[in-house]
Amino acid sequence: MIIDENLLLQKGAMIEDYPAKEIIFQAGDAPHFYFQIMRGTVELNNYHEDGKEFTLNILREGQSVGESLLFSDNKYPMNAVTRTDCKILKLKKSDFLALVSENQSVMFDIFKNLSDRLYYKYVMLFNNSAMEPCTKIRSLIDYYKKCSHLHDRYAYQVPLTRQQIANLTGLRVETVIRAVKKMESDNLLKLEGRQIMY
Repeated sequence: MIIDENLLLQKGAMIEDYPAKEIIFQAGDAPHFYFQIMRGTVELNNYHEDGKEFTLNILREGQSVGESLLFSDNKYPMNAVTRTDCKILKLKKSDFLALVSENQSVMFDIFKNLSDRLYYKYVMLFNNSAMEPCTKIRSLIDYYKKCSHLHDRYAYQVPLTRQQIANLTGLRVETVIRAVKKMESDNLLKLEGRQIMY
């Protein structure tokens, strides 16, 4: 977790329950809260003019949502939507900024988290420019596996559906299905039912 939940509660954070498919914030909204996921999964996304969804990130328990915008006057450039039922800690922006300025260890935890997010963006930006679908998918799965701290071959169960992989890489879901089968035949991953083991 980014910030200790008890510390957030001491500083006035509220716990809110969100059902699946609930909008936490939309592109164009001004950021007024620090959000930290206690339970569930949140997707950051945008939509192209043709209505096609592009997933920017999928966040899980212990991660924060849209916190970088609390340090600027910019509005959210993306949507945050719950993908499962979620329990989220919500702290007012002014209380969050006071907490960060009063507590150096919290500040460095936020910096580390922001650094990790920038690293993810750079990796994905470069790899999404690749032409080969397997390269895009492998880069995405490599990143997720690295974050899990599992290193053994086929030890990591990829927590993404084929559709989520497609949305994160800009590929069509049919292309992802074909590429995953090719990656299995090349022994880059293993399929166990619908689960991808990497």
